[in-house]
Amino acid sequence: MEFIRVPTLQPNLTINPERLWDSLMETAEFGRTAKGGINRLTLSDEDKRVRDWFRGACEKLGCAVTVDSCGNMFAVRPGKRADLLPVAIGSHLDTQPTGGKFDGVLGVLSGLEVLRTLHETGYESNAPIMVVNWTNEEGSRFAPAMLASGVYAGALTEEFAHSRTDRNGVTFAAELERIGYKGTEPIGVQKFQAMFELHIEQGPILEAEKKMIGVVTGVQGMRWYEVTVRGQESHTGATPMGLRKNALLGAARTIEAIHQVGMSHLPGVATVGLIENKPNSRNVVPGEVFLTIDLRHPDDAVLDQMEADCRAALPQIAKELDIDIEEKRIWNSPAVKFAPQLIECVRHGAEAAGCSYRIMTSGAGHDAAYIARVAPTTMLFSPCLGGLSHNEGESVEPQECGAAAQVLLNAVLEYDRRVSQ
Repeated sequence: MEFIRVPTLQPNLTINPERLWDSLMETAEFGRTAKGGINRLTLSDEDKRVRDWFRGACEKLGCAVTVDSCGNMFAVRPGKRADLLPVAIGSHLDTQPTGGKFDGVLGVLSGLEVLRTLHETGYESNAPIMVVNWTNEEGSRFAPAMLASGVYAGALTEEFAHSRTDRNGVTFAAELERIGYKGTEPIGVQKFQAMFELHIEQGPILEAEKKMIGVVTGVQGMRWYEVTVRGQESHTGATPMGLRKNALLGAARTIEAIHQVGMSHLPGVATVGLIENKPNSRNVVPGEVFLTIDLRHPDDAVLDQMEADCRAALPQIAKELDIDIEEKRIWNSPAVKFAPQLIECVRHGAEAAGCSYRIMTSGAGHDAAYIARVAPTTMLFSPCLGGLSHNEGESVEPQECGAAAQVLLNAVLEYDRRVSQ
């Protein structure tokens, strides 16, 4: 396997792409699936394993590692100036049930690679450098997504986070305790002056344009909803078609209506991603269906209209089928614009590394969207094969990982230089 080393802003400060790749492959064993992906749900046993690995790797470098009451992990390497808050690099280590090896993980392990490079060269940054593992970014086990970074930013309460339950009724707080990652440090005690988040694009634009780096200027708005469709269970053979109250039929029409909302507000997207049918028996007309709706658009005003269109469609479906449909919004993440000074540092870092780049907006949600509320924040993207993510086939080339980590290092050091003048 060929690894390409790219230029850096400082002599000898070149990340080790082979070491980064080895770390990615090693941690991919924690929750590895038969198809080569990762199933590492938040606060599962596999999440504990990767957390323990990350803590150990950081402590070997002499970093202090602390954990707050929502399980967020902070690894800090001291700088020359104690009067400066740390410069943070953050992302997440949890995955989807059929996730890939790079979503979130590349950002955290590239941060670790930055620390390793600084450590082995003896380079002293002016400000401390911090790497953060944010808890429950995916939201696949405990909704909503970006849960613990949302608490850190003050958008959600700690009580709300701790009370979240998975589909089996197990609470977020109980699982934090069980795996030993309910830290004693109050959330928000660990401060930083800025945060950079490296992530795979999760879309096809960089690959299609043959660009190595996405310089991200913001994140589109996102809203999540939970919907319960209630009809009446009855015998499939004895209940005439015209007298049925079929909850699953109502769900099907709801899914079609949500699809049309997305198509009517491009480049917005509208998705039903989870569905549970009860009693789920082959000879019983379904009596209840639970489903989720995910709406996204770069413009919050358009997102308002998408929400209104959804809410107008559901009562009409319910009336036509003589069923009940209950809907509630459980999460609202407004569109975010990132800090211009950090965006400029990423652009500068890409140019210093000789990497082609393009300016872009993130279609997916990330912890950076919440952190931008409390500290200057930005993101950079690495391409992924076919734009495929949240999939076991998610793929990134080793040289792409190495180039992105180098740009991250360059950007962090450029910011450190500018704020220390």
